[in-house]
Amino acid sequence: MPHYPAIEVLDLIKTYKGADEPALNGVSLIVPEGEIFGLLGPNGAGKTTTINILCGILKATAGSVKVSGWESRQNGEEIKHIIGVVPQDIALYPSLTAHENLHFIGSMYGLKGKQLKERVNQCMSMFGLEKYGNRLIRTYSGGMKRRINLIAGILHQPRILFLDEPTVGIDVQSRTVIIDYLKQLNSEGTTIIYSSHYMEEAELLCSSIAIIDQGKIITQGRPLEMIGSQPGYTNLESIFLIITGRKLRDH
Repeated sequence: MPHYPAIEVLDLIKTYKGADEPALNGVSLIVPEGEIFGLLGPNGAGKTTTINILCGILKATAGSVKVSGWESRQNGEEIKHIIGVVPQDIALYPSLTAHENLHFIGSMYGLKGKQLKERVNQCMSMFGLEKYGNRLIRTYSGGMKRRINLIAGILHQPRILFLDEPTVGIDVQSRTVIIDYLKQLNSEGTTIIYSSHYMEEAELLCSSIAIIDQGKIITQGRPLEMIGSQPGYTNLESIFLIITGRKLRDH
């Protein structure tokens, strides 16, 4: 049986209607299976656009994407069954309970009956939310919403998990629970594609990274190797600032 990388991206271009410049301008990446791959960059650099194209939410203007060897334009349905997506925005119905949200989302992935109920209960327990399943999502704290948002993306046990800023705006305890779980999930074989601008978190979590800016990949490699490669590189944040500059990005 052929062994394919989790993700293969070649010369990806995305130009939004009416834009002066492309949001992505020739992005190429290979992510081997089993990695926690960090896509890092300033606001407006192209992180979310890239993630959305890899997930099949957006169509690229040009270029190619393969997920586990499947070409995304031709095999969208097959790809949907092996990936999980945790978007930056909370993708839950605020007027439904956590259980109602998760049962609805799980049914969309083909889970049903006892299997679905047990999987929802298992995930709620893993994230310390077993007592809050019958509460409306709109009553949840920001950290609780983030944890439910993550559960929604992993209910069907995907082989590849896409995370777009999964810990933005939450408390330290919720962030720690999420990071610890992602490490465990990866150790069990799940490939994780993780987008963030939190450098300390990425350094702690990621086995490999790419830094994107102005729609282009500026550098990529393994964090420890990159940190030791140049004088003045003491951590990922120093690399990030040297490469992308200190100019504010108010997009």
